[in-house]
Amino acid sequence: MPFAEFGFMRRALAGSVALALAAGPLGVFLILRRMSLMGDAMAHAILPGVAVGFLTAGLSLTAMTIGGMLTGLLVAMLAAGVARLTPQREDASFAAFYLVSLGVGVLLISLRGSNMDLIHVLFGSVLGLDDGALILVSVTASVSLLVLAVIFRPLVMECLDPLFLRSESRMGPVVHALFLLLLVMTLVAGFQVLGTLMVVGIMMLPAAAARFWVVSVAGQMALAAWLGAIASYAGLLFSYYANVPASPAIILCAGIVYFVSVTTGPQGGLWQVARQARARRLRLSRIPERD
Repeated sequence: MPFAEFGFMRRALAGSVALALAAGPLGVFLILRRMSLMGDAMAHAILPGVAVGFLTAGLSLTAMTIGGMLTGLLVAMLAAGVARLTPQREDASFAAFYLVSLGVGVLLISLRGSNMDLIHVLFGSVLGLDDGALILVSVTASVSLLVLAVIFRPLVMECLDPLFLRSESRMGPVVHALFLLLLVMTLVAGFQVLGTLMVVGIMMLPAAAARFWVVSVAGQMALAAWLGAIASYAGLLFSYYANVPASPAIILCAGIVYFVSVTTGPQGGLWQVARQARARRLRLSRIPERD
């Protein structure tokens, strides 16, 4: 087994599993809020900050993390402000800001860095994780899960019935802000593992797959984290034995999990829908016709 033989494979597995444990539950809440593409928007939004950190300090984990965090929070606040002050929906404002951020980030990296530097930022370097990056991802995942446990009930309420939460408590804006902060933190920590383009895949694909197996929100969060960890393990093995890039391999395995769930999942999967349709037609065929 490569994980027993090579230290870089063990670090890659630990980092990708830690990221999956934090990203999957956040993806569940993005789906509940019907803002599945928001994760993709935020993953692109951190790119200018990462680029500024790269231009000022090179491939410094600290500089790129701080830059990505500041840029992600700035874009989140600007998009939320536009959504509150204008008729434009929040998802549309996020899309506008992330497109601008993506262009600015790629331009900044291209001014000084090489194509390899751009690929490193966009697609990550999971097989090259050092101890600092591994500690950052692990601490971020632990903090994210702890905060989610604290705000779980108001966050679920804020996703399903925000008007009721506003009428009963003033926690709505606070919970929303904390959720955006956790999202930015996880994406910033995850770009070292899977890159700014791929990190959203480990957030959304396991969460979307879990929806076809479990009804409860808590169950979907746990299953999404578990499926993300399984996809990370399988993707690293596939990358090692097939000699392909690790980040796309992990996301591809997560995609396979999603398609299997869509096909065979008991909660609205295609197989379940087809079986229910056959049962309905059978019941209708047994109803006697009236004269």
